[in-house]
Amino acid sequence: MKSTSYYPVLLTSDVARTTAFYRDHFRFEPKFQSEWYVHLQSREDQGINLAVLDASHETIPQVGRGQVSGLILNFEVEDVDGEYERAKNAGLPILQELRDEAFGQRHFITADPNGVLIDVIKPIPPSAEFATQYSADALPQ
Repeated sequence: MKSTSYYPVLLTSDVARTTAFYRDHFRFEPKFQSEWYVHLQSREDQGINLAVLDASHETIPQVGRGQVSGLILNFEVEDVDGEYERAKNAGLPILQELRDEAFGQRHFITADPNGVLIDVIKPIPPSAEFATQYSADALPQ
């Protein structure tokens, strides 16, 4: 399969609130907007997209209707410390405080209004133990 686009679609009972959250805190803007579906695009990178869909909409098979569960959205950023301070100042829930991980990340975790976890990450050099687990072209610098 040759994909031409890929983006997550978040199921929610409150499309407007979820849209506002990603617009206000993660700098997305609507490119298509209806009461039941909104397609969002990053203001900073057109290749980064996200959609919000009413969890009870008829286009979703009955078996798939409901809230998002078991999902983490990762956003890699250049200034994770600045994003952490911005998130705290905005009153976002900080579920994992800002910290460095031996596997090669400096990150914190927050959540959207639906409970979807959001991991905000800056890749950092991993410990020697973890460095051996990366392919040469994927090793964070």
